[in-house]
Amino acid sequence: MTTSLADVASSNATLRALLHGLPGVDRVGADQRAAMLGTRSIKTTAKAKAIDLAISMVDLTTLEGADTRGKVRAMCAKAMHPGDGAPTVAAVCVYPDLVAVAAEAVAGSGVKVASVATAFPSGRSSLEVKVTDTALAVAAGADEIDMVIDRGAFLSGDYLKVFEEIVAVKAACGEAHLKVILETGELSTYDNVRRASWLAMLAGADFIKTSTGKVSPAATPPVTLIMLEAVRDFRDQTGRQVGVKPAGGIRTTKDAIKNLVLVNETAGDDWLSPDWFRLGASSVLNDLLMQRQKLATGRYAGPDYFTLD
Repeated sequence: MTTSLADVASSNATLRALLHGLPGVDRVGADQRAAMLGTRSIKTTAKAKAIDLAISMVDLTTLEGADTRGKVRAMCAKAMHPGDGAPTVAAVCVYPDLVAVAAEAVAGSGVKVASVATAFPSGRSSLEVKVTDTALAVAAGADEIDMVIDRGAFLSGDYLKVFEEIVAVKAACGEAHLKVILETGELSTYDNVRRASWLAMLAGADFIKTSTGKVSPAATPPVTLIMLEAVRDFRDQTGRQVGVKPAGGIRTTKDAIKNLVLVNETAGDDWLSPDWFRLGASSVLNDLLMQRQKLATGRYAGPDYFTLD
């Protein structure tokens, strides 16, 4: 990049000039490439490895108003011991008031605790509330914070407000990693997805995430493709690597493997790690475990053999 970060954020005009100067997205081309990559077949040995890799990338999630301490503890137990010989998942994701429960449950396991914050899922709150929400979650033991951007500000062109909020939340994270949720289903165009991706990365995001899972459409393959292109190009221009997390609508092993193909063919195998790619899901883990057992034993176990999340 020829413009320093300080110069980019010096005004809304300079930020707008950079974001609107990004190459436009060929919508038809993005749709076709994502569809083509989704047809790739993976053979048995590679499929077994892909399933274990996908399990290790899952952010096992419960984000419901009816969540209880017992439900979170049960989810954490499953995260640490998904199935016979299966790897642990990457993280558990909960609301801020349940972070301490999750942190105690997974202590010493290597499973991270992620927490949504910043008035999730709407993001409609003051910056003071968002920063406080983040700081409290980190103090309770969160390793990762999933924040939502102010889509209203972004869509009205107030890019500097969105940028400054991400910077402030990143500062409140301390040592915790920050995932910035774009809520791509509300961004209207692929060009906006690319711009929001770059805006979040310029502001210091460690990950960019498609969705809250509360808005449809969520993590569609073309949107994930565009975000993977963005992190690839951002690293080429700045030297800093940023992760990607599709979330919402990933329910089957086929969906998970399609995402791994997208990563490998778009960003490259440097991103094929839980450090750089996550699957935000509450239901895909069971299907991955069922397919894993089918490959290992030749017998397909139904959903009744696995705990419900």
